[in-house]
Amino acid sequence: MKQFEISTDSNCDLYFDEIKQMGIYVGHLNYTLDNGKEFLDLKDDFKEYSQYVDFYNKLRKGYVAKTSILSLQAHVDLFTEMAKNGVKTALHIAQSKGLSPTIDNANQAIEIVKEKYPDINYVAIQSNTTTMGEGMLVRVATKMRDEGKSLEETKNYIESIKNHVQHIVMVDDLLYLKRGGRIGAAQAVFGTMLGVKPIIEFNMAGKLEIVRKERGTRKAFMSIVNEFKSHTLNKDFPYAVIVHTDNTKDATELQKLVEEQTGVKPELRIMGPIIGAHVGPNAVALAFISNEDRPQ
Repeated sequence: MKQFEISTDSNCDLYFDEIKQMGIYVGHLNYTLDNGKEFLDLKDDFKEYSQYVDFYNKLRKGYVAKTSILSLQAHVDLFTEMAKNGVKTALHIAQSKGLSPTIDNANQAIEIVKEKYPDINYVAIQSNTTTMGEGMLVRVATKMRDEGKSLEETKNYIESIKNHVQHIVMVDDLLYLKRGGRIGAAQAVFGTMLGVKPIIEFNMAGKLEIVRKERGTRKAFMSIVNEFKSHTLNKDFPYAVIVHTDNTKDATELQKLVEEQTGVKPELRIMGPIIGAHVGPNAVALAFISNEDRPQ
């Protein structure tokens, strides 16, 4: 029997149908394209795979996507909906505080909603990651919920493994990260050099940093595979995910390399618009939960 419910934000990059099947609540982040209409991720669109492809094709054509964090009011609306639905106890998993102060909005919103619903027990934690790294933690929490684990036990376990979530990203163009303020101008300029494939990862502070640069996609992928081989997988979640920004060809190549070298066949997925707007088209990332901490 479930002892609590789970909520998160749409940065987790779980698909629309998955969210329904898992029975979790999601706060929808918004974005605009070329200062046009505002869309809510996973609510107004991104319910079909073709909508992901269309989004990245627009970025390739020069459209500029602007995103914003999940606001205080959006969190209040999310938690109020849950309380109205009779949810007394819940764990909320937010994206990394190293990327945005979303967790602060979540905690403030819980206190606001408690004024009207004083008997709720909602606890928010930040994941120290985003996209499918965050999504993997949501999957782990959902599994524990469905096994009848308590809120406290699940929270403590997620806190204990969140810095074991490894997210190794090969980006095609660092200018998207520069535009979003994720990296500096000097780093972005280096990333535009012909043939250079920067590898970025989350550090222990939940911030993205360039850890190395490789010449060409093949060398970049081999470095990702070698790093994967240096880790041991979490026994409760012994698989990997490859998430890409509409680059199925390279994602499939990386999947093949990982399987050939390790026997593990990663799940292939496409990234949503919120983080995808910051890494740009053609990025490929390998995510997994290991038994080892991230680099400092």
